[in-house]
Amino acid sequence: MDGHLTAVPTGMSEAEWTTRCDLAALYRLVAHFRMTDLIYTHISARVPGPEDHFLINRYGVLFERMRASDLVKIDLDGRVVGHVVGGADAAMDQEVNAAGFTIHSAIHAARHDLVCVIHTHTAAGIAVSAQKQGLLPISQHALKFYGRLAYHGYEGIALDLDERDRLVRDLGDRQAMILRNHGLLVAGRSIPEAFNQIYYLERACQAQIQALAGGAELVLPPEEVRLHTAEQFRRGATLEHCEKGWKAALVLVEDQKPPYWS
Repeated sequence: MDGHLTAVPTGMSEAEWTTRCDLAALYRLVAHFRMTDLIYTHISARVPGPEDHFLINRYGVLFERMRASDLVKIDLDGRVVGHVVGGADAAMDQEVNAAGFTIHSAIHAARHDLVCVIHTHTAAGIAVSAQKQGLLPISQHALKFYGRLAYHGYEGIALDLDERDRLVRDLGDRQAMILRNHGLLVAGRSIPEAFNQIYYLERACQAQIQALAGGAELVLPPEEVRLHTAEQFRRGATLEHCEKGWKAALVLVEDQKPPYWS
């Protein structure tokens, strides 16, 4: 994995190439954990530097096959900017998902504290998004988000740029949000932190759907326990902690061909 820095394209900063490689790896990890929806849904990462540029997937590439060179760098107006990796053919195919642009540009424009944004359409995430009570505090995984989870009402496919203001308003200062009747959205101060967020929010949703399917009465922890557990998660939510889990997970995608750092 460390060898990917030897392949930094001419004219591109090492910082951008490293972000591209990490983001491509994240796409593959999301695929590994079965959180994909064919060519739909999207993950983005802010490009280091003063410009409001971010990387997002080239529309039509499966997450399982994502490479650093497949990522498209765009600005907050949706224009492709900077270096295009892969030559003339790649330059001709720089389409990005329009709904993805709406969602991700909203977060990147408003929340400069966040580096990476993930949006998924998993069966469990959609199911919980359609339940009136939202995410229930019935598991340790769910309590990670207790009091820190936002909700955004469904407005149709996210093609209306006016929705960006409402997305940002509903997210507020949080890093995780359930998009009603739609799916999940998380963000992180780093790519490893965003991976940590989506992994545990997805697992919390899976646990809820299975618990409800059992038909038995559910046990909910007392309020003081919910608050205590949420605070324990908050104190432990360091970037260093997320980095450990990230490095452990990377071995799951390092042997895939073509490599994500290509």
